[in-house]
Amino acid sequence: MATATKRKKASTARKKKRIRVAIIGVGNCASSLVQGVHYYRNAKPGDRVPGIMHVDLGGYHIRDVDFVAAIDVDRNKVGKDLADAIYQAPNNTYRFADVPRTGVKVSRGMTHDGIGKYLSEIVKKAPGATDDIVGILRDREVDVVVSYLPVGSEEATKWYVEQTLEAGCAFINCIPVFIAREPYWQKRFAQKNLPIIGDDIKSQVGATITHRVLTRLFMDRGVRLDRTYQLNFGGNTDFLNMLERERLE
Repeated sequence: MATATKRKKASTARKKKRIRVAIIGVGNCASSLVQGVHYYRNAKPGDRVPGIMHVDLGGYHIRDVDFVAAIDVDRNKVGKDLADAIYQAPNNTYRFADVPRTGVKVSRGMTHDGIGKYLSEIVKKAPGATDDIVGILRDREVDVVVSYLPVGSEEATKWYVEQTLEAGCAFINCIPVFIAREPYWQKRFAQKNLPIIGDDIKSQVGATITHRVLTRLFMDRGVRLDRTYQLNFGGNTDFLNMLERERLE
């Protein structure tokens, strides 16, 4: 009985622990995430929330996510409070929540190959040296690092993965750079008993998921598909990087 009580208390303690998150790349996706966590903070576990698969996942509610660090290179964002940075140009995500000040200032990150030739015409780098990323992650006791780097940022992604490993954090790779699926990185994270999730994310109802559903429909209806293609029309900075075909290879 005593053992069962201890287990219950330990389980409750785990469920009540908040998730401390660092964001790399304070762009449109980060804006939606930060706004969404604030907007849905009072949602009930039984509610059906558009765009949210689980209000409560494994004992963690949406409001249990705390943003404790943010990293970018854009001079419009570095040094600003995260709540202000998510609304800065060139971000153009619809503003659906008034996020209060977080007390988290956007730190100066490492650029590497993050800014392509077309994106560089819009995004101007903040002055100064790269901040101590490992130190920031450790000092703020970050649990999970979420990477929203621009498309094609392969060298930058690998650099940030190394910083994350050294700091002892989990890593979520939200862009199409092969990290989570690579045995090399899987082994590195497994050795430190750290989770790694990826690679890439999809829009809620974008071209990719719509294309996938349509192709499945054709198969279900007995149609043989020889080949398909999709045309992407986008209105954010990711599509500027995607104009560089070599970044997609």
